[in-house]
Amino acid sequence: MAGFVQIIEYRTSKPDEVAALAEAYREKRDAAGDGPRPVRSVMCSDRNDADRYFTVVEFASHEEAMENSARSDTGEFAAALMELCDGPTKFYDLDVLQSTDFS
Repeated sequence: MAGFVQIIEYRTSKPDEVAALAEAYREKRDAAGDGPRPVRSVMCSDRNDADRYFTVVEFASHEEAMENSARSDTGEFAAALMELCDGPTKFYDLDVLQSTDFS
């Protein structure tokens, strides 16, 4: 297995606040320097559907993603994110079968 990806689909009228929240979470995790954490994340907006967003979070493995999800700071981040969303979120948990870098 080449890794694990979680996609979070959500609607928000506050994308700048979501981005700031995500950056604060990343900075906190960097400062703590403990436990598994994402390899990378990408926040995307849907060009065809205003206020619809996706965040793609890549982990080294499903196990590391689950350990990360169990952390209290991740739970706090998720709760704060839900406060910024306009409705429920949808999660997609995906095993990475192949990854190709084009340079």
